[in-house]
Amino acid sequence: MASIKVHLEKCTGCTLCLKACPFGAIHMADRKAVIDMAKCTLCGSCVAACRFSAIELEKGAAEAKDLSAYKDVWVFCEQKRGAVQSISYELLGEGRKLADKLGVKLCAVLLGGGVADAAHKLGERGADRVYLVDDPALKDYQDDPYTAVLVKLVEEYKPEALLCGATTIGRSLISRVAIKTGAGLTADCTGLDVDVKERLLLQTRPAFGGNIMATIVAPNHRPQMATVRHKVMKEAPVQPGRAAEIVTKVYPPETFASRTRLLDVVAELTETVNLSEADIIVAGGRGMGSKENFAQLGELAKVLGGAVGASRSAVDADWIPYSHQVGQTGKTVVPKLYIACGISGQIQHLIGMQSSKTIVAINRDPDAPIFKVATYGIVGDVNEILPALTREFKRVLNR
Repeated sequence: MASIKVHLEKCTGCTLCLKACPFGAIHMADRKAVIDMAKCTLCGSCVAACRFSAIELEKGAAEAKDLSAYKDVWVFCEQKRGAVQSISYELLGEGRKLADKLGVKLCAVLLGGGVADAAHKLGERGADRVYLVDDPALKDYQDDPYTAVLVKLVEEYKPEALLCGATTIGRSLISRVAIKTGAGLTADCTGLDVDVKERLLLQTRPAFGGNIMATIVAPNHRPQMATVRHKVMKEAPVQPGRAAEIVTKVYPPETFASRTRLLDVVAELTETVNLSEADIIVAGGRGMGSKENFAQLGELAKVLGGAVGASRSAVDADWIPYSHQVGQTGKTVVPKLYIACGISGQIQHLIGMQSSKTIVAINRDPDAPIFKVATYGIVGDVNEILPALTREFKRVLNR
């Protein structure tokens, strides 16, 4: 444990340390500095300010963790009502590459109620081993029981790396697990690799608003944890007949204790398809002008059999729920067709959709950044062009 000490024989009572402490943890008594340990955070500001070396901060030797005891690449496979989510298959595809480079097993972790059949299918997606905890208490996701179970698995089997989707569930779960296990965690990664010699997970993510890409490592912590954005990696191919070793774990009822009680799960009602899985997305931004105009996007999406997306500005304006947001702080999508209506194309939005196969941009500003990534661009009033497109698609598609 770290500690801090005042050498009274050196202290002159100059009060420089008192002025430097950002937490008000130092006061003077008999012209000597006294540190209130209830307020001190061991930040070291007072040490740097003292001209007489009267304050000493000892970091203390932390108990060394035997990193050699950790092996295998794990993927937390998210499921909803027994159905494994596609982000899990994407992570298994990437995890397979990492495990092969490191010469270890690729392991899937599946928690839920009535998910035994799904566990067997993970072998066909490349998993060598599946850690299965099948209990009715885990049917629907809740922070406390899921965290408790995953922490127990990590502490018992010691994975070298643990990957999780950067979804609502994944972000909530893995941060809790990282804290309880003393692990290193990098959020919202868009690229993964390994340094084979040092056995380090190289975790790449956008930084500073997406203006640079940072590669982060956790050399002194295990497991190395990362959440990965949906749709930035290819799904693992299905290998019919390939089997995985199933390790079934059973825990006592107190393991599933929760401070909250789940009352109900309400699905969001929508006439269009799921945004993350859509092949066609019609997205709108502030350029749509109003919530009433924004409703036109749904009409075109319905005709095309697609989903409705939005920029952050449209979500902030309360024109559409957050679940439709595309971009750095929303979903990453890779549809075959992305129609951007009234979206200027700031970098935060582009990060979430620039890998779309075909991008059609509609904007009245010919210099809008969206046109730099667009396959086709239409300069004009989106509220005049969009209804015309909808009518024409209805005619052509007989809808």
